[in-house]
Amino acid sequence: MATANKNLSEYDKNTIPNAKNFRFGIVVSEWNGTITEGLFKGAYQTLLDNGAQESNIIRYNVPGSFELIYGCKKMQQNKVDAVIAIGSVIQGETKHFDFVCKGVTQGIKDLNILHNVPVIFCVLTDNTMQQAIDRSGGKHGNKGTEAAVAAIKMATLEKQSHS
Repeated sequence: MATANKNLSEYDKNTIPNAKNFRFGIVVSEWNGTITEGLFKGAYQTLLDNGAQESNIIRYNVPGSFELIYGCKKMQQNKVDAVIAIGSVIQGETKHFDFVCKGVTQGIKDLNILHNVPVIFCVLTDNTMQQAIDRSGGKHGNKGTEAAVAAIKMATLEKQSHS
């Protein structure tokens, strides 16, 4: 679990399984695109750094974080070993933030319960744009990196459970 002072990009590569034989899907929200592109870059580079082949990383774009659920469901049908859902929801003046965050969280949880392809939650739910910047390649590192590590570990778990 990330803490406020932890750099999310720091991990021990020796503890991560090789991702060479896995296919990954990354579904990226276009809303708050500067943030989600930073998260995507962190996830993509981490997958490559841990052995994933470029040809085995598939990207879908969706308009906003709420649409991540449908995008991830479609990605699960694409014979991938794990999916990373990348989004950014920033608190505004209305309750919209609460409804979107709860819906996305529940939807991704449901996909994990209903299907055997793990979906990794990489949706920032920040109070300010600065908090999002700090977690998408800024002073706290990149939550996308952390999500990619989780995707590799969960793909490995799913493969081991069928061995």
